[in-house]
Amino acid sequence: MESTRQAKISRLLQKELSEIFRQQTAKTHGVIVSVSTVRVSPDLSIARAYISVFPSDKAPEMIENINASQKTIRYELAQKVRFQLRKVPELQFYLDDSLDYIANIDALLDK
Repeated sequence: MESTRQAKISRLLQKELSEIFRQQTAKTHGVIVSVSTVRVSPDLSIARAYISVFPSDKAPEMIENINASQKTIRYELAQKVRFQLRKVPELQFYLDDSLDYIANIDALLDK
């Protein structure tokens, strides 16, 4: 069960991470990256961000690039939330493939 504080921090991190990825969309050459959800650990030390990538065939490459620049992203996030949070949690990025799963179910139902 997620506490109210965890939920507020999750929403804040999701909003700010989405903004960071939106600003970097010009550098990704037409690949759209969005943050579908963020889950924060109970002690607020780890934030797991689930990322959706369109087109989905570039998803593994994008997740690899995002994980490689994890410290830079955390620094940018810290600059944005420095007045709301005392300590920025460690970031972990995961691929959210729920949209691909939904498309696969729709395709199977059409048959």
